[in-house]
Amino acid sequence: MELTFYTDYSLRVLMYLGVRQGRLCLISDIARDYGISRNHLVKVVHGLARGGFVTTYRGRGGGVILVRDPAEIRIGDVVRYTEGPIRPVTCFHGAELCVITPACTLPAVLEEAVESFLSTLDRYTLADLLTHRRHLGRLLFGAADRRPQAKTRPRVASSRA
Repeated sequence: MELTFYTDYSLRVLMYLGVRQGRLCLISDIARDYGISRNHLVKVVHGLARGGFVTTYRGRGGGVILVRDPAEIRIGDVVRYTEGPIRPVTCFHGAELCVITPACTLPAVLEEAVESFLSTLDRYTLADLLTHRRHLGRLLFGAADRRPQAKTRPRVASSRA
């Protein structure tokens, strides 16, 4: 099973914010440090804000920050949100019926596989992905993070995009 780039980038953004926990981060910095298009990340961050994973602040001194503690963000929830319904074969869509659909057990087997996949992801949180936080930080920001620290804003439950 292959996840979309949107989901991949969403997880990367959350990991980045987790490494920089408590600090506002700029999308342009995230894009630069990962080598990803800023335009793609704008869409990703907007989606993560709509999903309640991050909060964004516009303007000078703005940025993006995690809404919740990394231990409260389940990877399965992120994947469900970013991927939407996971339908591995066309017969799941209902539009294209196959001639063997009335006797075929493949959809049930694949449904079970998808549920197992998501169940496994549900056992992990963003905090689990940050186990090697310092090493991740060195890889993303270099041996010494020389960038000035952005001011932090108080955490809020709502998100503004």
